[in-house]
Amino acid sequence: MITFHNHQHTLHQGKLEMFRGELVPCFEVPARVEHVLAEIERRGLGPVRQPTSFDDSALHAIHTPRYLDFLAHAWDEWVALDPANAARDALPSLWPVRSFRSDVLPANFTARMGLFSFDAGTPLMAGTWAAARSGADCALSAAQQVADGARAAFALTRPPGHHAGADFFGGYCFLNNAALAAQHLRDRGAARVAVLDIDYHHGNGTQAIFYARPDVLFTSIHGDPNTEYPFYLGYADERGEGAGLGCNQNLPLPRGTGFSVWRAALAQALQGIARFGADALVVSLGLDTFDGDPVAGFKLQSDDYLRVGADIAAAGLPTVFVFEGGYAVAEVGVNAVNVLAGFDNR
Repeated sequence: MITFHNHQHTLHQGKLEMFRGELVPCFEVPARVEHVLAEIERRGLGPVRQPTSFDDSALHAIHTPRYLDFLAHAWDEWVALDPANAARDALPSLWPVRSFRSDVLPANFTARMGLFSFDAGTPLMAGTWAAARSGADCALSAAQQVADGARAAFALTRPPGHHAGADFFGGYCFLNNAALAAQHLRDRGAARVAVLDIDYHHGNGTQAIFYARPDVLFTSIHGDPNTEYPFYLGYADERGEGAGLGCNQNLPLPRGTGFSVWRAALAQALQGIARFGADALVVSLGLDTFDGDPVAGFKLQSDDYLRVGADIAAAGLPTVFVFEGGYAVAEVGVNAVNVLAGFDNR
């Protein structure tokens, strides 16, 4: 399996995030990718390549122009407010909820940052845009590899992407890599694409992007949003809307779920993908379902991920894997490569 590695991911390295009422060191760190890369090389999974550069038209197929413009210039604007800001990350502090307006783009930077975000746990820094932009190229390169006939490809990148919507960031995510890959597969001839999100946290951004579309199925196995982040999407009754009704499948599970129950949900998700008649598959590969993850609550063990990969391979679809969450840093490399090896060896 070919891996496309985002060599610019280290440009994004947050200092602090808001977690349970206090500022703490970020859980989403560069070592996550480095552990996966080291394990790929140790086990000889396949070649590792740098991504091809794609023009911004691919981004505009998923994200709104004013949101992309904000991300591209946010750091310079943050520092322009106060030169001392160069030494600290930018975090949002207010949001336009419910009856507030969101159609007007405020001149004030803090107001605009709140307009385009949904949490205070996603710091933005000098290298965020470059890292996210290169990550998008990884996802698009992996999708292109599959569109060209490869059985599978892996986009190894951070920051992750599945919480990013068309015009919002959060959950450590800025550009939605899985959505970009799915759209690229559509643009290259796949009539129907399925996105399978197996991260512990619901891919609210991916769902929101495709919720009214009949050509992309989004299906997700995740912690119950009654108790688990990101809370406000991910319920089982969210089935899509308009032309996309029936093209959204959420399979929320309670904290503490073990592998046998989780695997049954995966079988249900794959059955839905088969009924949909997908021509290609994008997997949001989150590894925070691992028992030792510090910000999640499922009980999967490292060996379980071999079976996860094999089960996904049994769907028989050209597949793009996109790296998402997984914050048990020492184990994330083994867990990620176990999925990929399980897929390859099926």
